[in-house]
Formats: sequence, structure tokens, C-alpha cells
Amino acid sequence: MAEEQQGGSFYRVEVIASLFGVSVRRVQQLTQEGIIATTKTKDGNRYELAPTIQKYIKYLSDKAYGKSKSEKEAELREQKLQAEIALKESQGEMHRLKTEIASGKYIDIEEVKMDYSRFFISFKKFALSLPSRLSGRISGYCDPMEVRAIEKDLNAEIIRLMHSFVVAGCTPEELEKKKRGKKSVP
Repeated sequence: MAEEQQGGSFYRVEVIASLFGVSVRRVQQLTQEGIIATTKTKDGNRYELAPTIQKYIKYLSDKAYGKSKSEKEAELREQKLQAEIALKESQGEMHRLKTEIASGKYIDIEEVKMDYSRFFISFKKFALSLPSRLSGRISGYCDPMEVRAIEKDLNAEIIRLMHSFVVAGCTPEELEKKKRGKKSVP
């Protein structure tokens, strides 16, 4: 042991391993984990005896009393806990959605589109029939030319309003598709 001593109280890894009763590899692991530290000497990295022993005893004591090894470990544990909480919440939300879908609270998008399409086709037919129905009702009170002009004006206004309604309800992509579809028809 006296041969291992280098200029004071600095010792090689094998001596520290022998003192602690562990393998050389375990001493290297303790060094990598920051539990004990080496000092650069002219002969390479060496362990200073007193501080190394003190740090190792503190490490063993903390480990025995359940104290955390490092702040990093506590931070990682906290992150893991937060991730588990988020996972449980998302799983709960997914289960709630699946239950609501199974109970009929939500319906298929395609089904809704078909229902709206049928509704607006019926509404369009109704709205476009209003001018002719109105002209039939007022034909006894006005000149036939005036009745025809009123019917034509009402029809044009309804078509204009319906067109603006359709434009407001379409996405730019849908409008572009409609424009391309009209251009290809001669």
C-alpha cells in the first residue's frame, strides 16, 4: 500500500476498490455517477484518500436512509410522474369518448353531410318556388306584366342570396373545386 501512495494521500483505483471492498469497475461507476471524484496527478487520475472515503460513507448513509441520490434523479422521477398522470388523463378522455360514441352521442361526419345536403336541396326547392306561388296569389291585383317583373326580381334576389349563402358555407378548396368543375363543362 505504501508503494501505491503517490506524493501524499493520492491512491490508484485498485487501492480504493480494496479499501471499499468492491470491484474496480464499481469504483469507476461511482466516479461516473459523481459520488466520488478523481484528481489529476503527474501519474494520472488518482483518488485522494480522506475526501473519497468521506464521500463514499455519505453516499452509503444517504442510500441507507432512503435519501435521493441526486437532484437529477428526483427531477426525472417528477417528470415520469407527470407523464403518467397525463397518460391516465388521456386514457380516461379516450374511454369517455368511446363510451359517448357507443351510446350514440356522436354521429358520423358523412351522415351529417348527407343530411345537410338533403336539407339544403329541399330548402332550395322551397325558396325557388316562392316567387311563382306569390305571383299566383297577386295576379288578380296587378297587371300581368308587373306580376311577371315581381316574380323575376324575387327569383333573382333569392338566387343571389342563396349563392352568397353557399359561398359563405364553403371552404376555399371547395370553391376552387366548384370553379374547376364549371370550367370543364362546355
